[in-house]
Amino acid sequence: MKYAIVIPDGCADEPQESLGGKTPLQAARLPNMDRAARLGVVGRTNNVPKPLTPASDVATLSLFGYDPLVVYTGRAPLETVAMGLRLGPADWAVRCNLVTVEGGRMRDFTAGHINNADGARLMATVHEQLGGPVPGARLEFHAGVQYRNVLIYRPSGQAAPLHQVDEQLSPRTTSRTGRSPTTCRRGRGPTS
Repeated sequence: MKYAIVIPDGCADEPQESLGGKTPLQAARLPNMDRAARLGVVGRTNNVPKPLTPASDVATLSLFGYDPLVVYTGRAPLETVAMGLRLGPADWAVRCNLVTVEGGRMRDFTAGHINNADGARLMATVHEQLGGPVPGARLEFHAGVQYRNVLIYRPSGQAAPLHQVDEQLSPRTTSRTGRSPTTCRRGRGPTS
């Protein structure tokens, strides 16, 4: 049997004056979504356990059957896996967003919806200027999609990354350092 999970993340939106006080979802004509709702099972679920922040990364882990309280260590390892990069047991992944700053204040967290090519060029420059060996480690800046990028901190003297990309989100994956919204370390839990 095949399954499709459709996650309309953020589609509810806010009521709009131009739509007579309705949200875009309320105002939209949705015959296929209505049909799917009629044929399926409709209910509510809370996919983000307390004390985690309600965000798509936490909720998606839960939807796929992982316990976010056990496996969630931040958005960075998910972005890293999505980019096809490997993390070793002592590596740290940190999300590095490109943003727009005007007058000393962040004005846009997407860098003006920067495109992939421009984002990749900026990250290549950041890596050229800041990446490489540092005392006790190596810094790697990797371009992702648009404004979403990652920095990987690899301690010196550590073995090469051990885990294949498809193993990184196995139910055995656990955090050694607890959850943090900006940094993470991933490691292996007990095998079963």
